[in-house]
Amino acid sequence: MSPATIFQIHLALGYVPWLLLFFAYGWPWLRSMEPVEAQRVIAALHSFRFFGLVFLVPGVVGPHLPAGFAITAAYADFATGLLAMLAFVTTRRPALFWPFVVAFNLAGAGDILVDYYHGVQLGLADVAGELGAVYAIPIIYVPLLMITHVAAFYLLVSSRGRQRLERDEIELAR
Repeated sequence: MSPATIFQIHLALGYVPWLLLFFAYGWPWLRSMEPVEAQRVIAALHSFRFFGLVFLVPGVVGPHLPAGFAITAAYADFATGLLAMLAFVTTRRPALFWPFVVAFNLAGAGDILVDYYHGVQLGLADVAGELGAVYAIPIIYVPLLMITHVAAFYLLVSSRGRQRLERDEIELAR
């Protein structure tokens, strides 16, 4: 089996255990929380995305990792991580918290989708070995990030989330 095929299998199967774990444990736990706390938990996880800058570190990744992939992935992850940190620390300020929640989820989900697109366009599967030490990021970490972005969006648009947002806005107006 070719390394490109193995990489593609890894990418696809990376979602399976996370989906199983998420629906067995994560989703019931998040749904039992108040919307603010659930979003805060998701923000805490995404706060570690500053680590994406590692795609720019020579010796950690190979010299032939496509720059069009590495640069976009690194800086978009970094921005998402900073936005998630800002969401996490502004929990008690709803006028700041909710925009940061929306921002880090839009930036983060967009980053992942763009990275998948760039990976296909630039033939990343054919040079997957150039990911070096960060090979595990797209295989193990990214699926969890995307799943939690989807969960965050769902919680944002659910009636419970909207009701909480409306209460927070009323409290701010007082």
